[in-house]
Amino acid sequence: MSVRYSGIGMTSQRTRMRMIERLREQGIADERVLAVMNTIPRHLFVEEALASRAYEDVALPINFGQTISSPWIVARMTELLLASSVLRKVLEIGTGCGYQTAVLAKLVHEVYSIERIGPLLTRTRIRLRELRINNVYLKHADGMLGLPEAGPFEGIMMTAVTTQVPEPLLEQLIMGGRMVYPKGSRKQYLCVIERTPQGFVETVLDEVRFVPILSGIISK
Repeated sequence: MSVRYSGIGMTSQRTRMRMIERLREQGIADERVLAVMNTIPRHLFVEEALASRAYEDVALPINFGQTISSPWIVARMTELLLASSVLRKVLEIGTGCGYQTAVLAKLVHEVYSIERIGPLLTRTRIRLRELRINNVYLKHADGMLGLPEAGPFEGIMMTAVTTQVPEPLLEQLIMGGRMVYPKGSRKQYLCVIERTPQGFVETVLDEVRFVPILSGIISK
């Protein structure tokens, strides 16, 4: 299987620049995040039939009942994670199509990413390899368990909504580290948990919409 680099118009630098200007207008202030998102061809991470919509500020389906988050969500979650100390090692729960993974990989030393849907992970592995992103370690596993053998982590990002953060993920966060994730059910909010000497401190931020986190793995 290979990634198709087709599509006229949506591949242009001008199109990505328009996306970046819109993100600035929407309040994204971290220029490191904006610079990276300006270099990554987002249209390669969506289905070919939807490539012309890749730079719109919308979530798009990517098969297997999953979605690629809107550019604003990707930028916002990345910006919040980077507000912590220097990030050497980050854990991502929910690899999906790999776009968020690619953004993180350009900003931290190592990204460990877990995906429960095997066929989706296979596609993403090929896509990241063809884009020569080599500091990402992908694992087909249950994201709710985290990745204790690779931890602890300075940052954890969960790209599916939960009503309660799984305890194993909190245990894999270093002192001073932070986790960014969506929380809720009918109403969902982007949240940040920071691990401090006094315990875990949660901050509730923007209203969002994500697919729910599920346990177990799918191999076929």
